[in-house]
Amino acid sequence: MASIRENFLQVQNQIRVAAEHAGREAHSIQVIAVSKTKPVSVIVEAIDAGITDIGENRVQEAKGKYDLVDGPVKWHLVGHLQRNKVKQALPIFDLIHSVDSLRLLAEIDRRSAQLNRRTEVLIQVNTSGEPSKFGLEPDAVFGFMENALDYAHVRIKGLMTIGAFLPDPEEVRPSFVLLRTLQEKIREQQFPNVEMEYLSMGMTNDFEVAVEEGANLVRIGTAIFGKREN
Repeated sequence: MASIRENFLQVQNQIRVAAEHAGREAHSIQVIAVSKTKPVSVIVEAIDAGITDIGENRVQEAKGKYDLVDGPVKWHLVGHLQRNKVKQALPIFDLIHSVDSLRLLAEIDRRSAQLNRRTEVLIQVNTSGEPSKFGLEPDAVFGFMENALDYAHVRIKGLMTIGAFLPDPEEVRPSFVLLRTLQEKIREQQFPNVEMEYLSMGMTNDFEVAVEEGANLVRIGTAIFGKREN
């Protein structure tokens, strides 16, 4: 069974190949190691292997790990965020990937104001059209950005999507193309307080295609940590 270090090196190599194929620099792509269901000891092993960014799906689970992990690591919330969990989430996470409504954005802004901070977020877009997935409809993204201008304690840093889980990653490519196209169009609008710095897309089954289409944050769990524990 390969170690986390070996798995991480393999992922980095796959990213390098995909980036070269797309004419990109591999160092511009950040791996977020998604440690859902994994214990603190495994996260520490990942950090020792060179991982600098940890992703968690649930606030409560992350809260139990956050205080036990030392070192210069950034925490990412990559799962759905409920408004009643925002207060707990803000002290933990450096970047929230999953903002999908103005009500959630307003609550993040309100709680951030109480803490006298600006919280960095990504807007989640449902590019696959699956009813089971969270995220804004692509046609609603521009209206969302216009309405988001009032929230001074939130900084929108980019977009996130979750591709459909399909056997052939090539079938997921249109979702990634759509997100990149939205990023480019939003950038052209030059909305105040909106920076299209990040495209968070790609997971274990499709991250190479995501890199080819412009992802600079890839959220990888199984390929680094092995299968999740139930």
